[in-house]
Amino acid sequence: MQKTRFSDTPCPVARSLDRVGEWWSILILRDAFQGLSKFDEFQQSLGISPTLLARRLKDLVAHGILHKQRYQTRPVRYQYLLTERGNDFLPVLAALSQWGNRHLIDGDISALLVDGRTDRPIQVQLINVETQQQVPPQFITLAPGPAANDGIRQRAELMRQRRLADLSELTKEQS
Repeated sequence: MQKTRFSDTPCPVARSLDRVGEWWSILILRDAFQGLSKFDEFQQSLGISPTLLARRLKDLVAHGILHKQRYQTRPVRYQYLLTERGNDFLPVLAALSQWGNRHLIDGDISALLVDGRTDRPIQVQLINVETQQQVPPQFITLAPGPAANDGIRQRAELMRQRRLADLSELTKEQS
Protein backbone atom coordinates (compact mmCIF):
# COMPACT_ATOMS: atom_id res chain seq x y z
CA MET A 1 0.00 0.00 0.00
CA GLN A 2 1.42 3.36 -1.03
CA LYS A 3 1.63 6.17 1.52
CA THR A 4 -0.45 9.26 0.83
CA ARG A 5 1.82 12.25 0.21
CA PHE A 6 0.95 15.76 1.34
CA SER A 7 4.02 17.60 0.08
CA ASP A 8 2.04 19.55 -2.52
CA THR A 9 -1.00 20.42 -0.42
CA PRO A 10 -1.51 24.09 0.50
CA CYS A 11 -2.15 23.17 4.17
CA PRO A 12 0.98 23.82 6.27
CA VAL A 13 -0.03 21.17 8.84
CA ALA A 14 -0.38 18.48 6.17
CA ARG A 15 2.91 19.50 4.51
CA SER A 16 4.68 19.42 7.87
CA LEU A 17 3.32 15.96 8.64
CA ASP A 18 4.54 14.82 5.23
CA ARG A 19 8.08 15.77 6.31
CA VAL A 20 8.22 14.76 9.97
CA GLY A 21 4.89 13.15 10.86
CA GLU A 22 6.20 9.60 11.07
CA TRP A 23 6.84 8.84 14.76
CA TRP A 24 10.41 7.58 14.31
CA SER A 25 11.36 10.89 12.70
CA ILE A 26 9.88 12.84 15.59
CA LEU A 27 11.71 10.65 18.12
CA ILE A 28 14.98 11.08 16.21
CA LEU A 29 14.48 14.85 16.38
CA ARG A 30 13.70 14.60 20.10
CA ASP A 31 16.99 12.76 20.60
CA ALA A 32 18.88 15.26 18.43
CA PHE A 33 17.60 18.09 20.64
CA GLN A 34 18.86 16.13 23.64
CA GLY A 35 22.36 16.07 22.14
CA LEU A 36 22.48 12.74 20.35
CA SER A 37 24.05 12.93 16.90
CA LYS A 38 25.60 9.59 15.98
CA PHE A 39 23.88 6.64 14.31
CA ASP A 40 24.74 4.28 17.18
CA GLU A 41 23.40 6.76 19.75
CA PHE A 42 20.07 7.05 17.96
CA GLN A 43 19.83 3.29 17.53
CA GLN A 44 20.59 2.58 21.18
CA SER A 45 18.18 5.24 22.43
CA LEU A 46 15.30 4.23 20.18
CA GLY A 47 15.76 0.49 19.72
CA ILE A 48 15.07 1.00 16.01
CA SER A 49 16.37 -1.31 13.28
CA PRO A 50 19.49 -0.03 11.46
CA THR A 51 17.69 -0.13 8.11
CA LEU A 52 14.74 1.92 9.31
CA LEU A 53 16.99 4.38 11.16
CA ALA A 54 19.15 4.87 8.06
CA ARG A 55 16.03 5.54 5.99
CA ARG A 56 14.64 8.07 8.48
CA LEU A 57 17.98 9.88 8.82
CA LYS A 58 18.30 10.01 5.03
CA ASP A 59 14.81 11.55 4.75
CA LEU A 60 15.52 14.12 7.48
CA VAL A 61 18.77 15.09 5.72
CA ALA A 62 17.05 15.23 2.31
CA HIS A 63 14.43 17.60 3.71
CA GLY A 64 17.03 19.89 5.29
CA ILE A 65 16.04 19.09 8.88
CA LEU A 66 19.32 17.39 9.77
CA HIS A 67 22.80 17.92 8.31
CA LYS A 68 25.08 14.91 7.78
CA GLN A 69 28.68 15.65 8.77
CA ARG A 70 31.65 13.27 8.75
CA TYR A 71 33.37 13.04 12.12
CA GLN A 72 35.66 10.02 11.47
CA THR A 73 37.51 8.84 8.37
CA ARG A 74 38.50 5.26 9.24
CA PRO A 75 36.01 3.82 9.18
CA VAL A 76 33.94 6.65 7.74
CA ARG A 77 31.31 7.75 10.26
CA TYR A 78 28.84 10.57 10.26
CA GLN A 79 26.96 12.60 12.80
CA TYR A 80 23.57 14.13 12.21
CA LEU A 81 23.15 17.70 13.39
CA LEU A 82 20.07 19.88 13.51
CA THR A 83 19.82 22.56 10.84
CA GLU A 84 17.99 25.85 11.31
CA ARG A 85 14.90 24.13 9.92
CA GLY A 86 15.41 21.31 12.42
CA ASN A 87 15.87 23.72 15.32
CA ASP A 88 12.60 25.39 14.37
CA PHE A 89 10.87 22.08 15.19
CA LEU A 90 11.62 22.44 18.92
CA PRO A 91 8.34 24.21 19.77
CA VAL A 92 6.45 21.31 18.17
CA LEU A 93 8.31 18.80 20.36
CA ALA A 94 7.77 21.00 23.40
CA ALA A 95 4.04 21.17 22.65
CA LEU A 96 3.85 17.36 22.26
CA SER A 97 5.68 16.92 25.57
CA GLN A 98 3.44 19.42 27.33
CA TRP A 99 0.28 17.82 25.91
CA GLY A 100 1.47 14.32 26.83
CA ASN A 101 2.27 15.39 30.39
CA ARG A 102 -1.13 17.02 30.73
CA HIS A 103 -3.30 14.31 29.17
CA LEU A 104 -1.47 10.96 29.03
CA ILE A 105 0.06 10.56 32.48
CA ASP A 106 -1.35 8.35 35.21
CA GLY A 107 0.38 9.74 38.26
CA ASP A 108 3.58 11.73 38.36
CA ILE A 109 5.30 13.25 35.32
CA SER A 110 8.41 11.34 34.24
CA ALA A 111 10.09 14.19 32.32
CA LEU A 112 9.45 17.83 31.62
CA LEU A 113 11.20 20.58 29.73
CA VAL A 114 12.90 23.23 31.85
CA ASP A 115 14.88 26.41 31.36
CA GLY A 116 18.46 25.13 31.65
CA ARG A 117 19.54 28.35 33.39
CA THR A 118 17.00 28.13 36.21
CA ASP A 119 15.68 24.53 36.10
CA ARG A 120 12.17 26.02 36.07
CA PRO A 121 9.53 24.37 33.86
CA ILE A 122 8.72 25.94 30.50
CA GLN A 123 5.52 25.74 28.51
CA VAL A 124 4.40 26.45 24.98
CA GLN A 125 1.96 29.33 24.60
CA LEU A 126 0.27 30.89 21.60
CA ILE A 127 1.13 34.58 21.62
CA ASN A 128 -0.29 37.49 19.63
CA VAL A 129 2.73 38.77 17.69
CA GLU A 130 1.79 42.45 18.10
CA THR A 131 0.57 42.54 21.72
CA GLN A 132 2.76 39.72 23.09
CA GLN A 133 -0.33 38.53 25.00
CA GLN A 134 -1.38 34.89 25.23
CA VAL A 135 -4.35 34.04 22.97
CA PRO A 136 -6.96 31.63 24.41
CA PRO A 137 -7.87 28.67 22.15
CA GLN A 138 -11.41 29.92 21.55
CA PHE A 139 -10.02 33.02 19.83
CA ILE A 140 -7.57 31.24 17.52
CA THR A 141 -8.68 30.92 13.92
CA LEU A 142 -7.23 30.49 10.45
CA ALA A 143 -6.43 33.38 8.12
CA PRO A 144 -5.55 32.84 4.47
CA GLY A 145 -2.00 33.77 3.54
CA PRO A 146 -0.84 35.40 0.30
CA ALA A 147 -0.46 32.01 -1.44
CA ALA A 148 -3.79 30.59 -0.21
CA ASN A 149 -5.89 28.72 -2.75
CA ASP A 150 -9.69 28.64 -2.81
CA GLY A 151 -9.79 25.63 -0.47
CA ILE A 152 -7.79 27.43 2.21
CA ARG A 153 -9.86 30.60 1.78
CA GLN A 154 -13.10 28.61 2.14
CA ARG A 155 -11.78 26.80 5.23
CA ALA A 156 -10.68 30.10 6.80
CA GLU A 157 -14.08 31.67 6.14
CA LEU A 158 -15.89 28.64 7.60
CA MET A 159 -13.71 28.79 10.73
CA ARG A 160 -14.32 32.54 11.04
CA GLN A 161 -18.09 32.05 10.80
CA ARG A 162 -18.01 29.26 13.40
CA ARG A 163 -15.95 31.39 15.78
CA LEU A 164 -18.34 34.31 15.39
CA ALA A 165 -21.32 32.02 16.05
CA ASP A 166 -19.57 30.54 19.12
CA LEU A 167 -18.73 34.01 20.46
CA SER A 168 -22.28 35.20 19.82
CA GLU A 169 -23.63 32.19 21.75
CA LEU A 170 -21.17 32.84 24.59
CA THR A 171 -22.23 36.49 24.78
CA LYS A 172 -25.92 35.47 24.96
CA GLU A 173 -25.18 33.00 27.78
CA GLN A 174 -23.32 35.66 29.77
CA SER A 175 -26.16 38.21 29.43
